[in-house]
Amino acid sequence: MADLFAPDDLPASTPADAPLADKLRPHALADVVGQDHLTGPEGAIGRMVAAGRLSSIILWGPPGTGKTTIARLLADAVGMRFEPISAVFSGVADLKKVFATAREHARRGEKTLLFVDEIHRFNRAQQDSFLPFVEDGTVTLVGATTENPSFELNAALLSRAQVLILRRLDASALEQLLDRAEALTGRPLPLDPAAREALLASADGDGRFLLNQVETLYSIDIPEPLDPAGLSALLHRRVAVYDKDREGHYNLISALHKSLRGSDPQAALYYLARMLTAGEEPLYVLRRLVRFAVEDIGLADPQAVVQCLAAKDTYEFLGSPEGELAIVQACLYCATAPKSNAAYSAMKSAWKSARETGSLMPPQNILNAPTKLMKTIGYGKGYQYDHDAAEGFSGDDYWPQEMQPQTFYSPTERGFEARIAERLAYWDRLRAERSGK
Repeated sequence: MADLFAPDDLPASTPADAPLADKLRPHALADVVGQDHLTGPEGAIGRMVAAGRLSSIILWGPPGTGKTTIARLLADAVGMRFEPISAVFSGVADLKKVFATAREHARRGEKTLLFVDEIHRFNRAQQDSFLPFVEDGTVTLVGATTENPSFELNAALLSRAQVLILRRLDASALEQLLDRAEALTGRPLPLDPAAREALLASADGDGRFLLNQVETLYSIDIPEPLDPAGLSALLHRRVAVYDKDREGHYNLISALHKSLRGSDPQAALYYLARMLTAGEEPLYVLRRLVRFAVEDIGLADPQAVVQCLAAKDTYEFLGSPEGELAIVQACLYCATAPKSNAAYSAMKSAWKSARETGSLMPPQNILNAPTKLMKTIGYGKGYQYDHDAAEGFSGDDYWPQEMQPQTFYSPTERGFEARIAERLAYWDRLRAERSGK
């Protein structure tokens, strides 16, 4: 809609020197790009607007995807007062004023949409202060957050609000923003087709970042269209969103672990690169690789944990960036190794059995007898020294008398565990023969 961006159509509150991103803020929900799953006729927001009734919601999504814009347009669409606050700059005193003002307007029949940007930055007590005003209808809460609400918001608050997930803007949505910018300015971007694609990729799904880059391009006299190299020299890529103690961190380490378990070295290397290039602590990644080696490979390839520990030593010796190659080697070794969680499963089963059986006494014949009294009462009596037995195996019973022998560890037929399985089967056969069972 080219006329949407004509200067005469700009809201009076948008000055001529406002940033391009502000000038291009949509005037209607239908003009929001990239979030049709929410704002379309069948989306949650589209249905609320059609019904003329808005419930409290939490808008969760990456930066630059339209959370603030949607909140403003929602208030207009259902005829509510728009009251914005930021959790970064607001405290309890500010919240009290907002609630008092909203209550006054409610007495006059005016409903208030309270938009809380960065709502995850409010502490638990501050979040609890919203509850009575949301419950009695004084305000309809629309919170915006880039963090996983299930980690950052109170359960009580979440139970009173619907969480709606905004998607990072795809290439099509970002292209629409470029078209609107060109329509508003009346100027094509000074880029060749390849550079235009590179510009879209550099935004990493962030519409605001893209428009800020566009504004920079328009502010410079560029006589000839830029190619990708020229664009790269002029502008910086957006730094990938990655908080080392937040959801992005856990999402990527989960993706790395699952890719390793699925024996996909290409995907594993990609997620490893995502983490390290975003600034993740290499030793954290190495700890996770060691854990993977013992949990998902185990005795199928006992060298996996050796490789991971060697990678740790190599990284500590060389540092970055040279030592990161050792991390890559350990990652690829784990991804391509035979997989078995038999040791991990055996551990869980054995721990469960130990908790359930309590303090059962081992059989006396395998107990040491360092004192005369202990020998007298039978400690060590009848013990069979395996090295003196045929084939170095006595076949004795090592379980408490009150407990049947258990099977915790069941090796797979993969990798080195196939040989272990043969050895265990051999010992089981000898044990049965020598016990007469």
